[in-house]
Amino acid sequence: MTNITLRQLKYFEALAKTGHFGRAADRCGVSQPALSVQIKELEGELGAPLFERSARKANLTPLGSEFSQRSTEILRAVEELGDLARAARETLVGHLRLGVIPTIAPYLLPAIIGRLMIALPDIDIHVRETLTSRLIEDLNSGRLDAAIVALPISEPGLTEIELFREEFVLVRPEADAGKPVPDRAGMSEMRLLLLEEGHCFRDQALSFCQMRTPLAREGLDGSSLSTLVQMVASGIGVTLIPDMAVPIETRGTSVSLGRFSPPAPQRAVGMVWRSSSPLGAQFRQIASVVQAAAQSSG
Repeated sequence: MTNITLRQLKYFEALAKTGHFGRAADRCGVSQPALSVQIKELEGELGAPLFERSARKANLTPLGSEFSQRSTEILRAVEELGDLARAARETLVGHLRLGVIPTIAPYLLPAIIGRLMIALPDIDIHVRETLTSRLIEDLNSGRLDAAIVALPISEPGLTEIELFREEFVLVRPEADAGKPVPDRAGMSEMRLLLLEEGHCFRDQALSFCQMRTPLAREGLDGSSLSTLVQMVASGIGVTLIPDMAVPIETRGTSVSLGRFSPPAPQRAVGMVWRSSSPLGAQFRQIASVVQAAAQSSG
């Protein structure tokens, strides 16, 4: 019987993810030599290399790619074994690893964290803010317990529950205050500033404006909603932001706001988690807390 340890699988996963021995060691909280020894022992147990090594990169071999899929499933299953005991309790205790997309985190997290700490005083909340695609990857691999994202996700193996909906608001230069708010056709003719590729809010804005790609902006995509609003204030163009971002991002800026006639563009915000997790009932409890926090801050 092959003697493979969970430690080796965790080190393997870190190296497969980062492609770099030093970064993988940092992620695992061990020295690089210690990680290298465990990877070598793992390859020795299998009798074949899992990585192609170079001076700066460790790339998966064909065997390594297949092994990675299986090891991820094993580590996720082990993680969920521990969740069985937590699921036996009426409320969640221990770590809660929560992912949030960047167009929600700055505006909703303060209210969410405060309410969760009151409703569930025995949890230790760890938050990861990043793009939807990375959150889904972390959910599937077991590195996150749940995530707050824009719906739908429609990812096999994940449960999603809608929390609330919110409208998009048009942000224009201050000089445009009082002008009629354009419809979809009018928006498609404007210089629309967007978040950079990878943000789901970018795709939602393009969808509303019925645009495959925005008019040429000479690389003027923004990395945050704050950057987009500042660009509008400089007279570069117009942008859309979610309603929850308005109080923070437009405070003290020289911009005007416009609200669309019905049906206004909007997004659904929800919470997702692995359908296989034993903590489904507890996650629904957390979802209700998040929903209440959103309603109170709206």
